[in-house]
Amino acid sequence: MLTVQRVERSFQVGGEKLTVLKSISMELFPQQLVMLRGRSGSGKTTLLNLIGGLDQPNRGEIVFRGHKFHEAGDEERTAVRRREIGFIFQSFALLPLLSAWENVELSLRMAGTPKDEWKPRVKHCLELVGLGKRMHHRPFELSGGEQQRVAIAKAIAHRPSLLLADEPTAELDSQMGAQVMAVFRDIIRSENVTICMTTHDPTIMEAADHVYEMVDGTFVS
Repeated sequence: MLTVQRVERSFQVGGEKLTVLKSISMELFPQQLVMLRGRSGSGKTTLLNLIGGLDQPNRGEIVFRGHKFHEAGDEERTAVRRREIGFIFQSFALLPLLSAWENVELSLRMAGTPKDEWKPRVKHCLELVGLGKRMHHRPFELSGGEQQRVAIAKAIAHRPSLLLADEPTAELDSQMGAQVMAVFRDIIRSENVTICMTTHDPTIMEAADHVYEMVDGTFVS
């Protein structure tokens, strides 16, 4: 599904070059749950942004389902993300004045999904993450774990093939974190999606199909 070949990413900081990723290579396959594990500053979020086409490498290649992200312009990468990639953020990124239903529906509007598909798709996604009875509640009426499940439903609504999650369990206790990981396993099977996520939580490692350990911008065995 996706290949990363000898990728490097550096930034200019105070007139000096800071290399965040150093010759990174990896692969993602269909219906996998892959974790990028490492401490803050290890480069895992930078790599996730490159995989999702939010940023481009200084060197190396990133190819997602035939799309060469390392060569593509902003418009092409945006179009690919809109069709084929979903994002989940640590802060949930829900609009507070909208209900769970309306937050998920908004992602379909933005993706250009035909209007007659909105209602059944929103209902399906919220029931899939276990919120069938809470779909008309606003974020402040939901627990942290429930808000994260709304964020998951929102991210999968437009039927992406790749889901990218940045520290999705960081703001949750261990029980809620385990529930989110169970939801991930369910949607991998039912939605035929691949999930790549960052984490520094050792308690959720066993849920992964593959774990890449990151230290100072490189993978370690």
